[in-house]
Amino acid sequence: MKSGLCIILAAWVLCFGALTSQALTLNGAGASFPAPVYRVWTYTYAEKSGNTINYQSLGSGAGISQIKSKTVDFGATDEPLKKEELDKNNLFQFPVLMGGVVPVANLPGVKKGDLKLTPGLLAKIYLGKIKKWNDDEIMKLNPSLKIASIPITVTHRSDGSGTTWIFTNYLAKVSKEWADNVGCGKAVKWPAGIGGQKNPGIVSVVKKIVGAIGYVEYTYAVESGLSCVSLQNKSGYFVKPDMESFRAAGENADWKKAPGFYMILTEQPGEKSWPITGVTYILLQKEQPDAAKAGEMLKYFEWCFKNGSALALKLNYVPMPESVTSLVMEGLRENIKSGGKSVIE
Repeated sequence: MKSGLCIILAAWVLCFGALTSQALTLNGAGASFPAPVYRVWTYTYAEKSGNTINYQSLGSGAGISQIKSKTVDFGATDEPLKKEELDKNNLFQFPVLMGGVVPVANLPGVKKGDLKLTPGLLAKIYLGKIKKWNDDEIMKLNPSLKIASIPITVTHRSDGSGTTWIFTNYLAKVSKEWADNVGCGKAVKWPAGIGGQKNPGIVSVVKKIVGAIGYVEYTYAVESGLSCVSLQNKSGYFVKPDMESFRAAGENADWKKAPGFYMILTEQPGEKSWPITGVTYILLQKEQPDAAKAGEMLKYFEWCFKNGSALALKLNYVPMPESVTSLVMEGLRENIKSGGKSVIE
């Protein structure tokens, strides 16, 4: 009896050891823009697969740096890398989600979406040239609003951020003065304002200061209850940020003619297009040291495309169209290898 129990226990230990040895841990880091979705995806997938996916929302700059130095299994960025840089670092890049960067303001008595701004006005505010909310140019555009003489407190990211890259890319397109004097980047020399760490940091500052304006990923704006600004788009229409306007901005994107899946969706034409729409990306090393681990990682991303769309929509992100995800999976099969062989069939 005793020896039989020992045999059973030994068999259980061997079986349990075999099961746990199959569980893997994948580490990723980078963009805060898609972090709400990645948190849900990694938790849900871990429950289903037994694998652990750790994602650190450190900003796009950190994501790019860490995947280049091979300290993570995957990097995440909202600033896509051009094909030349991808090739130089032996990286493969693919799009995961689309979403909007939105200006939010703390203006008592002004309902969400009621405040209208033109591209030029938004640029002047961030250049520090318009200092009060009842400025003549703002009031002329919003004659029906009762806006007090409140100082404008400009808020911006203090960390290297893909959200900042999307926002400054837009400002550089709509304002020559911004393009000439500030430019586009994950971190820039801001002409005015105070900084906040990541999207939650911007939300915190704007909520605390009456008259503050900041820019955040749309989900953070919705969750915070802050008032979003309506913007005039490239086609001359004032649009509010929502799923429809983000999707409209991506409708004309030709991904087949985008080397390295490099695509910029700011200032797209169209009556319904939100002008500050962005794409968030994953970066992988093309040559993987562990074929089994790499294969499991690609299974995770395939699951994200096939099963994660509904979760992304609930969090106010736009999933990539199936036509794009098919191109991505084809690219992963062709480019992600271990020992010269593809890690997935």
